[in-house]
Amino acid sequence: MSGTTTAAAALRRRAAGAGANRWVVLVVLCVSLLLVAVDATVLHVAVPAVTEDIKPDGIELLWIVDVYPLVCASLLILFGTLGDRVGRRRILLLGYTLFGVASGLAALAHDPQVLILARALLGVGGAMIMPATLSILRQVFPDRRERALAIGVWSAVAAVGAAVGPLLGGFLLEHFWWGSVFLVNIPLMLVSLPVGRLLLPESRGAGDGPWDVVGALMAAAGLFGVVLGVKRLGGGELGVFTVAPLVVGALLLFLFVRRQRRRTHPLVDLAMFARPAFSTAVGCIVLAMLALVGLELIAAQYLQLVLEMSPLETGLRLLPLTFAAMAAGLAGARMLRRFGPRRMVCFGFCLTAVAVLLLTAMGGTDNTGLLLVGFLLLGFGLETTLFGAYESMLSEAPPAQAGGAAAIGETSYQLGAGIGIALLGSVMNAAYTPGLSSVPGVPASASAAAGHSLGEAYEVAAQLGGPVGVALRRAARDSFVHGLHVTLLVSAGLLLLGAVMSLRLPRIMHCGEQPAAAVELPAPREVAPSRVSA
Repeated sequence: MSGTTTAAAALRRRAAGAGANRWVVLVVLCVSLLLVAVDATVLHVAVPAVTEDIKPDGIELLWIVDVYPLVCASLLILFGTLGDRVGRRRILLLGYTLFGVASGLAALAHDPQVLILARALLGVGGAMIMPATLSILRQVFPDRRERALAIGVWSAVAAVGAAVGPLLGGFLLEHFWWGSVFLVNIPLMLVSLPVGRLLLPESRGAGDGPWDVVGALMAAAGLFGVVLGVKRLGGGELGVFTVAPLVVGALLLFLFVRRQRRRTHPLVDLAMFARPAFSTAVGCIVLAMLALVGLELIAAQYLQLVLEMSPLETGLRLLPLTFAAMAAGLAGARMLRRFGPRRMVCFGFCLTAVAVLLLTAMGGTDNTGLLLVGFLLLGFGLETTLFGAYESMLSEAPPAQAGGAAAIGETSYQLGAGIGIALLGSVMNAAYTPGLSSVPGVPASASAAAGHSLGEAYEVAAQLGGPVGVALRRAARDSFVHGLHVTLLVSAGLLLLGAVMSLRLPRIMHCGEQPAAAVELPAPREVAPSRVSA
């Protein structure tokens, strides 16, 4: 009996595109993810060099930085569902090609408009790659135990990419010109294309009915408007160019949902949200990012402006957070098997809330031990939360909808991050600004300018000079620390809300293998049944 069971399990894995090659497939997918994750942050340290060379104005510089995540977030559902229809490997390989071409265009850009276009094309390529990696992973690991381990490795690589981006960018800028931060993608893509074609299995969904082109465009335009509006809110911009994209985007998304409910063959199966584990996991992803992405931005400002660290010192000080996230990703599969999704995600939220509350002890002077412990707990707790939520979401989705489910998860991540920057940025400003309204000797106009940000307050203080400038600088620093404490408390409240929400997740990890969608293994790389492990 056991031999029959083992043979059946081996046959299922081989049919799902797993076999002995499934771990090689995971390596290829992780390299793909690493490129996209690095490119999301590598430009940050190159902004001064870009500004000096091609001299963009303020609006152009904002678009150079923001157009990549904006386009990527808006197109995730479009390309995720298209991959379900025409083949996930095909979309991934097209993404590789576009990513390489756009990288070359960005590296050689001589004016802001070309660089903005190149960054937008990079966003299109990233939107092709991101959901494809996760949906292919869902197919080649039909066994939930192995899939949990694969998702842990996948998420650890994402954490590495986010941290490596600024460090790689700083290294390249010290030795080459700013275009090298894009040029480094090309040889990696030239290797990934043939390797991906040879090793990655093709998979697709059922493909019933026509692909909803109108719905895909509605989702893309709606998400573009919402993310753009949220980003502008996060920058403190209120006006018609902020409200209009939000309203139009929200209306388009409403119409998109209504359209999907009425179609016989919807682009996204909204019935997935009727599953408590799926909808709860998506909500947990949004809440986790909402609570912490804006906080990470504020923490970087605290290290640089309050503790007066260099950008490199700031990056190194934040490295423990990344290492802890990597450790949580690699240990996530074991924790999930032992504790189950509900306790794992709830524990992650609670641990992160403890870390955030611990960091309220930060003051105007450096406390290395406090920051080290706080960032370690923060990274481990956040990754534990996201791991459990992503794994639960992906496991609850039907295999035929893997691309759409992966796109929903990535879109939730992006929306949560954008809303978090806007919400926590607003909380920070509300707590920071009043402390500068009555500094003795400072004119009202100078106080108003200083209330925009800590960096601007330092500039105003330098212009005033003398005892008044010193008083304004000290007041601004104290107000920023106070605002940081208030923001941390709000963030902790959101995290505890996430812990309560996570109680709707399944108590145990159900490990029954589900039938996989149609998968086409590359014929030259098929493995003999005798080499497939049970």
